[in-house]
Amino acid sequence: MADKEEPQLYLITPPELDLSTFSEKLKSVLDATEIACLRLSLATRDEDKILRAADAVREIAHSYDVATVIDTHVVLAQRLGLDGVHLTDGARSVRTARKELGDDAIVGSYCAQSRHDGMNAGEAGADYVSFGPVSETALGDGAMAEFELFEWWSSMIEVPVVAEGGLTADIVRQLTPVTDFFGIGEEIWGEEDPVAALKALTDAMAGA
Repeated sequence: MADKEEPQLYLITPPELDLSTFSEKLKSVLDATEIACLRLSLATRDEDKILRAADAVREIAHSYDVATVIDTHVVLAQRLGLDGVHLTDGARSVRTARKELGDDAIVGSYCAQSRHDGMNAGEAGADYVSFGPVSETALGDGAMAEFELFEWWSSMIEVPVVAEGGLTADIVRQLTPVTDFFGIGEEIWGEEDPVAALKALTDAMAGA
């Protein structure tokens, strides 16, 4: 694994965001660090709020040549001119999303801790699979995606893998050799200085 490239960064928005302040925070992060993809991951089901957030975030991300995907909403991904969708139900919706969005769209699949779901999602046409959380989180049920899952996946499966949920510098250091992307969200947005918080994680990655 020594010749493996350093993982790329996959940015996840907070579940709730105030566009008046988040836009500037997002720009500062994109100015400071190379980001491969940005995921709009909002808790609200208010379509108007989602549309306004998606418009603002897409415009900023695309000005930095960063691909933008949205959680779950295949129809909105099309309507809003986003680059694809991030599905949260394992392999179940991958084929349908691919059919709706076409071959050029990004279709990602969150598979929690299930190797089986991940393999099915890959076979169904997912561009990437994400596993998590990688540490215990207050919102989780205690189940975690362990190092061994990423180690096995990276040695056996071609489909890129994302590690997300509860990242710390120590976990980043441990997973750097066995993941393709780190999905980073609340780890930085909850901090006073998101750029500094992200740098602490990328420094850990570089030191792995």
